[in-house]
Amino acid sequence: MINFKQCLPLICAILLANTYSFQLVESCHAIDKAALLDFKHRINDDPSQLLRTWVNNTDCCTAWEGIDCNPTNGRVVNVSCSGLQSGDDFILDTSMTGTISPLLGNLAYLQLLDLSNLKELTGPIPPQLGNLSHLTNLFLNTNKLNGSIPSSFSGLNKLKKLYLNQNSLSGTIPNSVFQSFTSILELGLSENRLSGPIPSSVVNMILLTRLDLHDNVLSGRIPYDIGKLKSLTNLDLSMNRLGGSIPDSIGKLSQLRDLTLNYNKLTGPIPSSIGQLVSMQVLGLSNNKLTGVIPNSIGNLPKIQHITLENNMITGNLPPSLGHLTTLINMLCSNNRFVGKIPRSFGNLRSLMALDLSKNQLVSPVPHQLTKVKDLQMLDLSYNPLALVNIPSWLSKLNVFRLSLAKTGLKGELPQWLSSSSIGYLDLSSNKLTGKLPTWIGNMTQLWFFNVSYNGFYSTIPKELKNILLLSDLDLHSNKFSGSLDIIFDKSVDEPRGHYNSIDVSSNMFTGPIDKNIGNKIAMDSITSLILSNNPLGGQIPESIGNLTRLQVLELVRNGLSGTIPEEIGNAKELNTIKLSRNYLSGSIPEKVINLEKLGVFEVLRNKLSGEIPVHKGNFPVSAFFGNPGLCGAPLSPCKPS
Repeated sequence: MINFKQCLPLICAILLANTYSFQLVESCHAIDKAALLDFKHRINDDPSQLLRTWVNNTDCCTAWEGIDCNPTNGRVVNVSCSGLQSGDDFILDTSMTGTISPLLGNLAYLQLLDLSNLKELTGPIPPQLGNLSHLTNLFLNTNKLNGSIPSSFSGLNKLKKLYLNQNSLSGTIPNSVFQSFTSILELGLSENRLSGPIPSSVVNMILLTRLDLHDNVLSGRIPYDIGKLKSLTNLDLSMNRLGGSIPDSIGKLSQLRDLTLNYNKLTGPIPSSIGQLVSMQVLGLSNNKLTGVIPNSIGNLPKIQHITLENNMITGNLPPSLGHLTTLINMLCSNNRFVGKIPRSFGNLRSLMALDLSKNQLVSPVPHQLTKVKDLQMLDLSYNPLALVNIPSWLSKLNVFRLSLAKTGLKGELPQWLSSSSIGYLDLSSNKLTGKLPTWIGNMTQLWFFNVSYNGFYSTIPKELKNILLLSDLDLHSNKFSGSLDIIFDKSVDEPRGHYNSIDVSSNMFTGPIDKNIGNKIAMDSITSLILSNNPLGGQIPESIGNLTRLQVLELVRNGLSGTIPEEIGNAKELNTIKLSRNYLSGSIPEKVINLEKLGVFEVLRNKLSGEIPVHKGNFPVSAFFGNPGLCGAPLSPCKPS
């Protein structure tokens, strides 16, 4: 039988020993504290007070925010000072200015170092961080760090996640670093200035699931044996200078969900092995120099949702096997050299929302089977010799939101079924459409972008245009429209939408004068581009244009304008282009206008302007002022003494 009285002293001794032991391990190790305090010392500005608790006379393991210690030895294992901090109900976006202390390399037991999204950390990455042999996660992304990736990082052989993206790092990626990263799962070096080739040792990172090197200046080729990275789910090498062909071994990446190689200099054909990527959801190959045909094997991608191939030199017919991609949502193939017909099998793409085949050499007919694609929201067949003649009536059965049929051979008048459509973006430019702009145009209440330029429309603008409350981009140039522009300027809005972004009605027969209150119209208060050139408007330039504070482009060429150039235009501080040539403007050039800070183009040739051209910072050529006999001063001849 146990004698509890005899056991009590022993129990007390054990409890005291445990308490003493706990007190020992809860204290911050002197080396770790010195390293952390040196980091704080190198921070010049901590506006969010992320380091406010890092005080010398307190215990870093228990009192310092963002610090975790190992309870058995009191050594720091986690340092987390990310610029994104969790509040009670939301994320606080914070920052910190300074450099990274090399003494952080003394945190011998450190497993996590997170200094991400502090935005203003500068200077190089200390090579001493390569001493952190226990480090598994290193996040230094979204700062302003410069210099190269330290070769000492080859000592971080336990690293699982490394993110250095969104900095200003330069130089090459050390081959030895990739060679030692045998445990790494995620690597992000994007949005830096890294150059040179992708190290061949990248294929040693066989556990890697995510590799993101986009937006650097990497050159050379994609490693031919990239297929060894069989665990990859995301590979982004876009926005670099990579050349050569896409390696055939890429087909071995059976776990790959996202392959993004856009904006490089890749050549050669798309390898047929691409059809082996059975997990693929996103395929991005746009803006390269790819040739050859789309392989039939592309129809073997059972999970594909997005395909972007635009701006290459791909030839041949669109393979009917594309119709097998029943999960496809977006297919963007514009500006290639495709020929032949659009396959009828495209009618099987029931999930398709965007189809862009513009700027190819496809020919008529467009298959009516597309009516089966009920969710098709964007259809762009522009700049193909389709000889459509009429806008196919079966398009009315589609739920198209963006419809682009520029230069496809359209003729005749606009079909009335458009009035009951849900189209928001309509581009029918560069065709042979004619007739009046119909009054039912006011029923297109979802329309926000409308381009019928380079056609043969005539008549005035129907008053019903005011009812298109969402309209923000209007392009009617190069037609035979006539009458007043007031209906356009007086358009109603549906707050906060429907304020104009751009208007181009040049090369028509509109008459004026321009409403003197144009700059005070509600629909005009956000406009950035206003082009009225080559219309017999007459009258004067309204002073209220100076109230258009977001205006960047103003073109009033050959409008029969008289009077002076209003000084008030100088209040439109965003203006970078002013073209007022071939009018009857008189008086002097306002100093406030010609010295607009962002002005890069200023043309007033062939008017009746006089006086000395004000001293200006812009580098405007002589031709910009030609044909004004009364003007003098740089860049024209000096003024004669009075």
